[in-house]
Order: sequence, then structure tokens, then C-alpha cells
Amino acid sequence: MDKNIKEQALVHGGQLSTIAQRYQIEEKDWLDLSTGIAPIAYPVGIIPTACWQRLPQNNEGLLHAARGYYQTHNLLPTPGSQSIIQMLPQLCRARGFASSKVWLPKVGYQEHRKAWQKANFQTIDYTDVTELSQIEHEDIVLLINPNNPTGQLYPSEDVTALYSAIKAKQGILIIDEAFMDTTPQQSMVQAFGRHNYPIGQQDRAELQDNSDSLIILRSVGKFFGLAGIRLGFVLANEDWLNAMALSLGPWAVSGPALFVGEQALANTRWQEEQRVVLCRLSSTLKSILKQAFTQTVQGTLLFRTVRIPHAPAIFEALCQQGIYVRLCDEKDALRFGIPDEQGLKRLENALNTSPVRQYL
Repeated sequence: MDKNIKEQALVHGGQLSTIAQRYQIEEKDWLDLSTGIAPIAYPVGIIPTACWQRLPQNNEGLLHAARGYYQTHNLLPTPGSQSIIQMLPQLCRARGFASSKVWLPKVGYQEHRKAWQKANFQTIDYTDVTELSQIEHEDIVLLINPNNPTGQLYPSEDVTALYSAIKAKQGILIIDEAFMDTTPQQSMVQAFGRHNYPIGQQDRAELQDNSDSLIILRSVGKFFGLAGIRLGFVLANEDWLNAMALSLGPWAVSGPALFVGEQALANTRWQEEQRVVLCRLSSTLKSILKQAFTQTVQGTLLFRTVRIPHAPAIFEALCQQGIYVRLCDEKDALRFGIPDEQGLKRLENALNTSPVRQYL
């Protein structure tokens, strides 16, 4: 990875306007699979006018729905995970971790690396959690679980052991669980004490873990197909949450996001149906990719990734057909978002064309 990453604008998926202009194909004619955002979005419905006219208010309804969804009281709504990723280095420095080493997955969402390097922290790459046995006193470890873009998912028992080791060394474990919604049973939210929050009843739980050792980032936009509302949550102890709230300042989350988030997080029936649909679509996508490529297909219910030779050339060939996928940072893999039924057929046809087949 380029050592100057902290000074560069990173290239992500989701930049359809730029790609459409580059290939001279109108945006409406593209199949955009460049993100891990669900192809089926939560039905927003009518947003009350007051959400647009008033400054965002404290929303106890959203907090209650979120506590039920994440099964913990230890949370703070945020305008997406990115805002927390960018502020974490400064917060850690202020809390006495200025000289800590930061362990980062070699392959993963590179905004984490950019933030720590920009703040002049010493960073160390790791490829597997087994390497983290080398951590020292007050080290900071970032875990992306499941990993984006590889899809590797570490079981909760393995992460629990890692957490215990880091906690014993008075360090910090930061877990980016942006894609955990399809496998919630593997979330490390259990470290805060799991609770059953029946929707409609009053919250009575108290914070369970007063350690400074664990921070979890969660995203609403991906599983619910609502990336545009910019809503996420950070799960941590009370001291961390208070510090983050102060850094975010007032009115950080928009009124429409607060309203939509409350509805979506409380709708357990829709969530169950979404997981069923994503499971079916993801399974079909995996079959299509296995037929096209001889390499192993990895991923989650929200994306599938294939490490392949000639990844940039295949990316180019697909773009020429109006199909936009994610060329991973290392240029040795393609990540495919989950299409709907029509998109699956279009992708299958494109993978069977001669411009793509010549590289397989």
C-alpha cells in the first residue's frame, strides 16, 4: 500500500456519475454493483414535513428501536461510520494513546488506514488475527468483521479471545461491523451484555461494560439499502460515547434519517424477509461467479468477491457493457454487489461475452 495514502483521495465504489461519464453511458443504463448496499431498500414511505423543517430533535424512539435491534444500551447514532472513523485517532490521542501502535488488516476498507496515518500513528499490517499475539501494552487493533472486501468472517468466540487479550494489555479493539447485519449472531455486541428489548416496552437496562477497550461501528445504510440517509451507530462504553457525541456536535444526524431509522430498525418482520431475499440472491450470484471463474468465491450476503488474474481488464470489459463492479485496491480482485433478479441475468450474460471470456 502506498505510504502516502494519508494524502490521497481514496477510490471507492459508488462513483457512478464519474464512471458513466468516462464510458459515455447514461447513468440510468448502468447495473451498479460497485457497493455492498442491498438491492432492495426499506420502504421509506412519507416523511413528515416536520422532519425537514425543524432542527433534528433528541429521538427516544430511534434509540429504543436501535437498542432492540442491536441488543444493547451502549450506542450512539452517527451520520454514518465514516465520521467516527475520521475522529477516532484524535479521540484516542486525547485519551492517552498517542504513542500506541495501530494494527490494521492488510486488505480492508482503506479509510481506516488513511485516518490513522494522517494522524501520524505508527501502523502495522496483519493478514490474520493469529499474528495479533504480538500486540503490546496499549496497542490499538482494528478488525473489519466481516472483512470488506474479502468477506472473511471471524466467529464471535475467536473475536472474544482477541478482545480479552487486548483488554488485558489495556489496549483498544475497534471492530468495523458494517456488514454484520446478515450474521448478527457473530457480533461482538455481546461484550456489552446482550439484552432482549421488546419493542414498545420501556428501556431499563444499564451499561454493562465500563472498559475503554471496545468500540464497534455499525452501518444502517447497507443492509437496509438506505446508504443515502447517512445513518450509523457506534457501540462503546459511556465515556467513549460522551466523547464522540461532543466531537460530532449538535444536529449530527438529520431529521429524515432519525425518522426513517426508527421505522426500519423496529420493523423485525421486514428484516427477516430481507435476510431471506438476500440469501437467495447472494446464492445465485455465487453460482454465476463460480461458473464464470475457476477461483474461489468469497463474501457475504451483501457482496461476493473473486481474486482473479487480469482483474483490471475484466473490470474494464464489464464497464464497457454498462456493468460497474468494485476493482479492489490491490488490483487482484473484483467485488460484486448483490443484484436483483433482473440484474443477475444481465451480469450472467455479460460474463459470457467474448470481451470478458478472453481473460478467463
